[in-house]
Amino acid sequence: MRRTRIEPSYFDKLYAEARDPWRFESSAYELAKYEATLEALPIPIYPSALEVGCSIGVFTERLARRCGRLLAIDCAEQALDSARQRCANLPNVEFAQIAAPEQWPAGSFDLVVLSEVVYYFAPAMLDLLVQRVKASIRPGGHIILVHWLGDTDYPLSGDDAVTAFLVAAQDFASLRLQQRQIEYRLDLLQAR
Repeated sequence: MRRTRIEPSYFDKLYAEARDPWRFESSAYELAKYEATLEALPIPIYPSALEVGCSIGVFTERLARRCGRLLAIDCAEQALDSARQRCANLPNVEFAQIAAPEQWPAGSFDLVVLSEVVYYFAPAMLDLLVQRVKASIRPGGHIILVHWLGDTDYPLSGDDAVTAFLVAAQDFASLRLQQRQIEYRLDLLQAR
């Protein structure tokens, strides 16, 4: 049975039980997904990027090489502590505890990364997420969504979440690339 909402306390509990609950550091799935995500980005260096749901910063560390400035956000302070330690030598990375989409950082971005996060939001929150992205993505900027396709008890499946996002974003962004693997899908949009 699907949950109707995932509260920030859900993530606090996960990180209290395990520093790396999804095995971001050791999973072959995660490593392959990170490489595919970076390969899908059409611009070598993004002046300003936002990563929503950065967790312990494993992908953040890789993404930082492709960004002039990277703001990585998460709702779980314990995860952010690990991410800050991992990326301490990267002066172009900033972290903030923000529970998206109710909270959202100021500013505009050339890239917004939504990896393994959109299915946590019930439809009303997903609509708010789309509006937040619309307000903060620069014209010509990219939005990349990467989501697990397996069974979960989250409010939406990976396919349902991404499809809903694509439909809601069609008034300001065009689909540039879709890739589908057995375990995940990757969708790249460009803002108009």
